[in-house]
Amino acid sequence: MGRNKEFDTVLVLRKAMEIFGEKGFEGTSLQDLLKHLGIARQSLYDTYGTKRDLFFLAVKHYVDEKNTLVIEHLDKSVSVKEAIHQIFQEGINALQDPERAKTCYIINSAVEQIPHDEEIAQYFHRKNQELETAFYQALVSAKTQGELKNHHQDLLNLARYLNQTRLSLTFVAKLTPDLKYLQDMIQVSLSILN
Repeated sequence: MGRNKEFDTVLVLRKAMEIFGEKGFEGTSLQDLLKHLGIARQSLYDTYGTKRDLFFLAVKHYVDEKNTLVIEHLDKSVSVKEAIHQIFQEGINALQDPERAKTCYIINSAVEQIPHDEEIAQYFHRKNQELETAFYQALVSAKTQGELKNHHQDLLNLARYLNQTRLSLTFVAKLTPDLKYLQDMIQVSLSILN
């Protein structure tokens, strides 16, 4: 009979997101991982597999959590425009908070792996499509309810634009701490929905 795990596997994934976010995949040594995660080498291998496996699990944990929040905002909000504003704002807020920003930087390292790792590339493609679909469904609902004007005909491309804008805003938020600048970008981006 195997021993029970003596650590919280989800907490370890969060810690992995931090260290990979701080040092990147390539820059994170096995020793860095063991020290930051606070687990033994054998526990790492037995529970998560290789360094790459742990990295991919941490990336999936991060992205799945973020996508779920975006989809919930779009599904549960009375106003799609307000939901999109909140989604954009949340991306900026996460990067303004030094503790939350640590985990956000894991995406940089994941994007660097896409050309070399087909599984990671396919995962990001699926997750991108998942959000495009969520934005599209929200826009269809908004149009049906009269929140969007009739001149918005190509809702699929509008959904793609909104999803890419969300990604762009998080990139720009990594480059500048100027909240006014970022808020202005949100307002201009949202003006397409008028």
